[in-house]
Amino acid sequence: MLKIALTGGVASGKSTVAKYLRDLGVAVIDADELAREVVAPGQPANQAIRQAFGPEFFDPDGTLKREKLGQRVFTDPAARQRLNELTHPWIAQALERQLRRLEAQGVPLVVVEVPLLFELGLESAYDLVIVVDVDRDTQIRRLQSRDRRSYSQIAGMLQAQAPLVDKVRRADYVIDNRGTLEETHQKVKNILEKVKPIMLDKNL
Repeated sequence: MLKIALTGGVASGKSTVAKYLRDLGVAVIDADELAREVVAPGQPANQAIRQAFGPEFFDPDGTLKREKLGQRVFTDPAARQRLNELTHPWIAQALERQLRRLEAQGVPLVVVEVPLLFELGLESAYDLVIVVDVDRDTQIRRLQSRDRRSYSQIAGMLQAQAPLVDKVRRADYVIDNRGTLEETHQKVKNILEKVKPIMLDKNL
């Protein structure tokens, strides 16, 4: 099974590219979705976060207040590091289970959306890396309009990730997402055509 990592910067358009891949029949795993699962009530990461950060970050039913915790960790690098330490081992386990299931089903290609791929040193686990690229001003504008985040939060989110220019240098394929949705869709199709021979070789 050919494993491709999909990454980029915050608000660069990773989710849009992931949707196009799914529409084209590609199996896609969203690491952020796994992150939500491992912090659900009753899960080990949920209790660990409660112990580390306190009950004020949880609803009465045990649901994590993700937005409130996000405000904390994106303005406090030490808190962000602690959260990563508590959650990423569980996310990695959940991801490995999904990959094994897809491989057992004979799926020839899987794309994993991993926002912090390079930051966490995970790129060696994948055969290829796709980076979704936009300019910083576009990232800020999207975060302000989409999530209504404060500038300090946005600055913290951008600081928490490696500069996109560095990610682009390390990518096997780059999707420039500054254009129209139709242009981005076509770029996704073009990359899939390029990886087909690699996928066939991998699965021989």
